[in-house]
Order: sequence, then C-alpha cells, then structure tokens
Amino acid sequence: MPELPEMENYRRLLHERVVGRPITDVQVEREKTINLPVPDFASHLRGNSFTAIERRGKHLLFHLQSGRVLLLHLMLGGFLYWGTEEDKLDRTAQVALSTGARILYFHGLRLGYLHLLTREEADERMSHLGPEPLDPSFTADAFSRLLKQKRSALKSAWVDQHLLAGIGNCYADEICFRARILPLRRIPTLSPEDIGRLYEAMRTLLPEAIRYGGYMETPLFREDRLTGGYNERCLVYARGNEPCPRCGHPITQDVWSSRKVFYCPHCQH
Repeated sequence: MPELPEMENYRRLLHERVVGRPITDVQVEREKTINLPVPDFASHLRGNSFTAIERRGKHLLFHLQSGRVLLLHLMLGGFLYWGTEEDKLDRTAQVALSTGARILYFHGLRLGYLHLLTREEADERMSHLGPEPLDPSFTADAFSRLLKQKRSALKSAWVDQHLLAGIGNCYADEICFRARILPLRRIPTLSPEDIGRLYEAMRTLLPEAIRYGGYMETPLFREDRLTGGYNERCLVYARGNEPCPRCGHPITQDVWSSRKVFYCPHCQH
C-alpha cells in the first residue's frame, strides 16, 4: 500500500503537471470507486480545473476551482499514471480524468476510492488521523508523549493511522531497523534513548524516501525516472532471508497481527 513518501512523491510530480489544467473529460469504469452517480460526478468535473494538490497521511486531496475536492485513498494495490491515450498502461483504470491530450488514470481502486466532497466533508473524513510525522511542530517530546499512550508492539503503533498519519508496513520496519530496535518490542519497555532514536530515524528516513521517489515500482509517467527509486534502498522490508546489510545475519520475515514484518534479530534489540 502506498505510504507517506509515495503519496508525497505523487503530490509533487502531479502538482507540476495538472494544476491549472481544465478537466475536459471523465471516464468511470467502476461506479463503486466514486461516491456519486456517474453523470453527477462527471458533470461537476468537466470544465472544472485543479487549483492545488494536498497530501494528508496516505490521502491526496485534489482541490478544484469550484471549491470542492477530490479525496483519493489508493488503499492496497492502487496507483496512478499520467499519460496519453497512446502510452497508457495495459491495465483497466477505474477512473480517468482527461486534461486535453494528457489523462490522469486511477488504477487498482478495488479497495480504494476517489470521492467528490466539500472541504468540510473531506476534513471530517480525515478527522481521525494522527499528526503528520514531518510537521515541524511535531517535536521529539510530542512523539514521546504520543507513543507512551500505547502499550502494544511498536509495529502496531507505527501503522495505526489514529496515532500517526502516513506510516505503514514498509517504513515501520525501515525506521525500526535504522534505530536498531525490534519492531516487535513492547512500547512500555522502550527507554527515552530508544524513543529518541526512533524519532530521529523517522525524521531522517521519510524525507530520504521522498527524495528517492518512494518504493512503488510503476512510473507515474513514461519519462519518470524518480518514482520507485527508494525500493532498492529498503534495507529490511521485503528482504526476508537476505543478509542484513549491517551485520550479515539473515533477515527474518515474520507475521504480526496479520501483517508482514521484517527485521534483523541479531542487530535490532
């Protein structure tokens, strides 16, 4: 599932390409992906234009000239493609928004959604989300206070969007590896030094993952050389049984609360 770095990468790349462009056509292949009857959805979007793109956690908000927003959550398996009719992917798009010759394709939205909402409705939909990990006001002390509210394993806390917005399976494991702490550690056993290392790992790793385009492998557009660049930089995620890049011990792949978890049992404690 796309996480904060992947969605921020999409936001930055799409901002350069779609903001200011009028929507000339709307195609919906799966009505359950949207929240309105197709004619109503399409008629509001045609002739409208994008004024800004915002990210909140794992969501993107496409602001429209009308004052409404398109709220996108890709969920598991969702991804975007920006291209022409000629270079589109050989995959069904649940929604396609044309801006002249270029089309924004929304793929894999079997679990995800693209809803047309007022700003107030979008804010209400996301009101359950915790703080943004990279918000300048989210200090180490704030992180420590937040984490100490939980008594679960670290892995469960990281992926809880009510606690902290945007981190999922991949970056939960990568942050714990960088901090040399097992993702299955119970939070009450963490020392202040442990929590400090986790905070520093989070604040350095997430910007790095954004800078390299996140871990999703499908390019956003044909000439895209950025998206997915962090995939080869992941040190433990999806590296089960490979040697740990720090100590050489085999990386463990485990399951915790129905989620995959990757770690090195030798140098994470």
